[in-house]
Amino acid sequence: MLASFGGPDGPDDVLPFLRNVTAGKGIPDERLAEVAEHYHHFGGASPINGQNLALQRALVEELARRGIDLPVVWGNRNWTPYTRDALAAAHADGARRVLALVTSAYSSYSGCRQYREDFWSSLDAVATELSDTEHPLVVDKVRSYFNHPGFVAANVDAVAEAYARVPAGARVVFVTHSIPDTMEAASRISGATYSEQHLSVAEVVAKAVAERVGHPVEWDLAYCSRSGPPSQPWLEPDVNDHLEALAASGTAAVVIAPIGFISDHMEVAFDLDTEAMETAERLGLAAVRADTVGVRDAFVSGLVDLVLERAALARGEDVQQATVGSLPAFRSVCAPGCCRRQDGVESGVPAACSTDPLS
Repeated sequence: MLASFGGPDGPDDVLPFLRNVTAGKGIPDERLAEVAEHYHHFGGASPINGQNLALQRALVEELARRGIDLPVVWGNRNWTPYTRDALAAAHADGARRVLALVTSAYSSYSGCRQYREDFWSSLDAVATELSDTEHPLVVDKVRSYFNHPGFVAANVDAVAEAYARVPAGARVVFVTHSIPDTMEAASRISGATYSEQHLSVAEVVAKAVAERVGHPVEWDLAYCSRSGPPSQPWLEPDVNDHLEALAASGTAAVVIAPIGFISDHMEVAFDLDTEAMETAERLGLAAVRADTVGVRDAFVSGLVDLVLERAALARGEDVQQATVGSLPAFRSVCAPGCCRRQDGVESGVPAACSTDPLS
């Protein structure tokens, strides 16, 4: 199961979709209407759904190329097709165990645990539909794959291609989605914090690009897409603020590299391609945006490698888990309390794919 965030398919879907995303947070429709303008800027449809369909097709093709007969379904947390629909369809087709590939490479509450909570509640829903008192399927997931060779290699290629389109000596600004400081602290139990995961990947990518171009590549990590009240601290610097600082210090050219995202969905299309590029133009910075990994061969092949790795682990085999960079492979079965919304605060919400007591 390709498990993703979801996005609206048209203008009429935007506000209902945003209500799904913010359910339980007490955010009024007036505030959601402001965020909705980001989507209406692109005709009211998020590019994420088409990109997930492309990735689903690419996975099917790679599995078939390797002679592996494994169906691939697609389900979202926040819009159709929902996770519960994908699991119900898999169950109807005879599946009793499902492996989830989450379209987030990094470990945090929003990038891992929130998906696992969605798996649990979706399994509850399918059980109710079947009048069953127990979950009718087991859901496993592949480990967080930020440091898997396939994901990193695809990012190296994307950044190197972009670097070739800017003046020599350009600085690389790696960008990911910001999260609250409390979520950053809570992510440490996974093995390294959210920001540390990104810094490890950025270091490897920058070094590999430097080897290709024949000279050192200077780089930084910045953030985009923060939300929530101004009083709540989130990871910084914001990418626009960082571009201001770079221009003020004499930087003339940048590559904006969205290593925190796997596809060109709304945060990339609006926050980077629109806002950040407008900031760079205003500042006189020569700027290009590197591709996300999308359906690059190295990334898709790496995902299938991760599927095979997880299946081997489920069979109890001794598996060499491939990684690059300074951090080890993260767990496939998450530790108790892993990536809670806030460090030391138990949510009481069950999550699949873990050893939590509620699971």
